[in-house]
Amino acid sequence: MNQHQQEATDNPYLLLTPGPLSTSRSVREAMMRDWCTWDRDYNELVQSVRQKLVKLATDQTEDYTTVLMQGSGSFCVEAVISSVIPTDGKLLVLTNGAYGDRIVKMAQVHNIATAVIDYGEVAQVSTESLSRALEEDASITHVAVVHSETTTGMLNPIREIGETVKKYGKVYIVDAMSSFGGIELDVAELSIDYLISSANKCIQGVPGFGFVIARTAALTGCKGIARTLSLDLYDQWKTMEEENGKWRYTSPTHVVRAFDQALTELLAEGGVVKRYERYARNQEILSGGMERLGFRTLLPKEFQSPFITSFYYPESNFFSFQELYDRLKQAGFVIYPGKISQADTFRIGNIGEVYAEDMERLLVAIEENRFW
Repeated sequence: MNQHQQEATDNPYLLLTPGPLSTSRSVREAMMRDWCTWDRDYNELVQSVRQKLVKLATDQTEDYTTVLMQGSGSFCVEAVISSVIPTDGKLLVLTNGAYGDRIVKMAQVHNIATAVIDYGEVAQVSTESLSRALEEDASITHVAVVHSETTTGMLNPIREIGETVKKYGKVYIVDAMSSFGGIELDVAELSIDYLISSANKCIQGVPGFGFVIARTAALTGCKGIARTLSLDLYDQWKTMEEENGKWRYTSPTHVVRAFDQALTELLAEGGVVKRYERYARNQEILSGGMERLGFRTLLPKEFQSPFITSFYYPESNFFSFQELYDRLKQAGFVIYPGKISQADTFRIGNIGEVYAEDMERLLVAIEENRFW
């Protein structure tokens, strides 16, 4: 039994979800120590994490900064939406799934002027329609898109989108919740002003906080814009900058320590390049094996991310997702229900402390538990 197999016995099942996801034993063990939020050692750890995140995001580190924010990834998305768009601004949301739709809802809750281009659930974002929208509506000031739309597993073309956004001089917001740390990107090269992600995705930490990697020049102009107190992105950043890593309100100390360990393990694996290779190999084994078992993928390969894959239900009156879920859980795997509205699907993730042999074992379990 190798180290990965030994660690897997700590849990009754492997999480094949887009996050929270299965973590290493060493990440979990990092939470076994208590930390004081006011202590210098802890605050310096926070500053170290912030610096590591900027380095992970770009080579042009002098132009970017990081803000950590309590809560789930959606808290961070809402912090950006409610903190960086002025009262006379207008947001354009490019959506092709539930998480793009959620950005629209956030903007509406905060009474932000919003335009939407909805591409449906199985089409990529198009820069042609984006260009037309920006050409026709000069009042748009900010553009937001989800990089990896986990509703389906869609990967949107954020480089081409960014080029178009900057051609028209707009602020570029990217929800990279389920992609950052798992696929190479440089926020400066991609012209991203605000990139948003979470501790419990591709960096393989545990839930409890998210983060925003922001162009410093953009963020410094956001003082006084925030529409909430606790989600005030500018004030959170200013406090961390001026008070050496201090959070305004109680921080998730154990989660931050686990995340620091996860960053160390990302580097030890070979960085984002090697992690991407592992995830891509996992997804390749999964999709190929599922096709051999008679399942069809929802998306064509050219749209598919290496993080989570949607599959159509088999064409059988005997198939039940709940029964498949229960059987696989008993076999040691947890999968995910579908989220799209136009077809019956389910999803299988392959990020986290998940390896090729896990995908092979899953395929064996699905074949052995075939009941339809």
